Amino acid sequence: MIVLFCGDVVGERATERLAESLPALRRRHRVDLVVVNAENSAPNGLGMGAAQVDRLLTAGADVITGGNHSWDSEESVGLLDLPQVIRPANLAPGVPGRGVLHADAAGETVTVLNLADHCAMKSVKATAGKFLPAWDGWQQADKRGAVIVDYHGDHVLEKQIFAHAVDGEAAAVFGSHTHEATGPLYLLPGGTAFVTEVGMTGPGDGVQGFAPANLVSGLRSTGNPFSGAMPSVSAGPLVLGAVVLEVRDGRAVRMERVSWPDDQTVRGPRTTHGRAGAAA
Repeated sequence: MIVLFCGDVVGERATERLAESLPALRRRHRVDLVVVNAENSAPNGLGMGAAQVDRLLTAGADVITGGNHSWDSEESVGLLDLPQVIRPANLAPGVPGRGVLHADAAGETVTVLNLADHCAMKSVKATAGKFLPAWDGWQQADKRGAVIVDYHGDHVLEKQIFAHAVDGEAAAVFGSHTHEATGPLYLLPGGTAFVTEVGMTGPGDGVQGFAPANLVSGLRSTGNPFSGAMPSVSAGPLVLGAVVLEVRDGRAVRMERVSWPDDQTVRGPRTTHGRAGAAA
């Protein structure tokens, strides 16, 4: 079974580019399941947009994951009712949405589990007082077959500890949220693939996909970068933060980074620290 995971999609332009590319990516890598974190896919980059989620699903995405921006707007909250859309599972009852999805891929059952750390979620009003540790979410989740985890978090340490804690039980732990892709791709001893941060699918310049001008202005004038007008999504070149994972018998056997179908850039060595099989 082959899984394509695409990190945080930022804005309408990145959504369209990814949607246009998904059929080719599926063919090139013989993908059976596509998981896309689309919590920033709305035109303003805050929450999910209905048109953008529909575009991704129509283009071939099977599961949409989220994080702290899953409740940014009424439109985003409404999309949590879709059967293909999940948000972090480690929340008390009463928060809109659900955190686990079971899918069929290549004739096998797959569980996609969305989790988040406290730092990523601390400012989310919709989840105030209802946040649980990620470990609780893992233990309480209904897990069937190969388990793919989108771990939406700030802390490298927490992501690494969690990945080692579930080594041999999860097929993969894909870090999301910081938008800045990390280099090493790991195949842990028990058969769990792990990458601290898959990275953003969006404008590669600026600040996490956003134009820096308003943030810089706020910092210079008040010391608080968020004191002024909200930043707009950057118009810079689009990057693809994505990995392809091969799973056999519930365990990861290969993971590699992927590029846009029309990207002719010469890549580096095909191994990353000798840990993750082929990595391009």
